[in-house]
Amino acid sequence: MCAAVYVLSTVTGYVLTSALLLKCPTLLHRRKRETFLGRHISHRGGAGENLENTMAAFKHAVDLGTDMLELDCHLTKDEQVVVSHDTNLHRATGIDAQISDMTYAELPPYLCKLGVSFQRECFCEGGEDKRIPLLGDVFDAFPNTPVNIDIKVNDDTLIKKNPRIPVLFSLTRVLQLLGLFYTGLLPFIPLKEQFFEIPMPSIITKLKDPRKLTRTQRLIAWLADTLLMRKALFDHLTARGIQVYIWVLNDEEDFQRAFALGATGVMTDFPTRLKDFMDRNGISKLQ
Repeated sequence: MCAAVYVLSTVTGYVLTSALLLKCPTLLHRRKRETFLGRHISHRGGAGENLENTMAAFKHAVDLGTDMLELDCHLTKDEQVVVSHDTNLHRATGIDAQISDMTYAELPPYLCKLGVSFQRECFCEGGEDKRIPLLGDVFDAFPNTPVNIDIKVNDDTLIKKNPRIPVLFSLTRVLQLLGLFYTGLLPFIPLKEQFFEIPMPSIITKLKDPRKLTRTQRLIAWLADTLLMRKALFDHLTARGIQVYIWVLNDEEDFQRAFALGATGVMTDFPTRLKDFMDRNGISKLQ
């Protein structure tokens, strides 16, 4: 009987302490300093409005007032850091070659029309700017705009060319974070990352024809969505100064859900659409 009482009191104390620290994490952890707030994030510069990862796309997004540019990087044969999503150039340029096998001067231009990855049956037709830019070009052109860099290959040389930058949770760390959250341990554990960036799993029904999704695919999407899209988790992280970004959302229903769940910011292919939504709903950097 005494042992049962001891176990019950210990478990109760753990649960109550965990719940308190989940709501008030600064009682144990110093809040991370936020140098900027990313509410409006342009995916590949806004791949639904301009050709992805081009200077024209980035300029359009910055002129619109985006808080952050998201882009992808690869390393060329002559070790130039270029902005491009795919390792192979075929989808974007029509040339079947690896970026790593070509010098920067040899890279072909983008095609005139590219599919929008996160919008079903949607294509973007670009203007005159079809050049694959250097990452340095982006930094030089937009020195005051935060850049979310997705390094597409595990290359030490490429990573060393992007030193001293804040880091996001890796996939492994996301899984660890969820384990800590659901066991109640998260409020007690220090976190080194500054950004928590995750997809909204439910958008799979908008990326693929729902009639072609198997029951297993639907179940996995529902389970992932249930586990990841947790307001209590987002509120805890933001209270610790960790920004929460959800990608890649392209319609108002998903914008609304993300911000209602407590996400710091939304990543989109349609920066104009997201800006209009934020303006109408009074969502600003100050919130």
